[in-house]
Amino acid sequence: MTSATLGANISQVEVTNISQHGFWLLLDDEELFLPFAEFPWFRDVTVGNILHVEHPSSDHLYWPELDIDLAVESIRHPEKFPLVSRIGA
Repeated sequence: MTSATLGANISQVEVTNISQHGFWLLLDDEELFLPFAEFPWFRDVTVGNILHVEHPSSDHLYWPELDIDLAVESIRHPEKFPLVSRIGA
């Protein structure tokens, strides 16, 4: 017996604004802010790289060009997920 292929995730994610301090995501009906101070991997990338975000599961976001995976919970509560290493450290 084989398992059925899972359907596509219909949850939507959209980058709604980018500033010098970070960027905002609209995830379904929730707006989330990713400050560059907490998420330094996005600081020096192109706008196109930030805009190309995928939502493969309810608790996971992925930026394929940057090879960045983030748990949605780490965006909601970054203090619970301290950085292990920093760019340029």
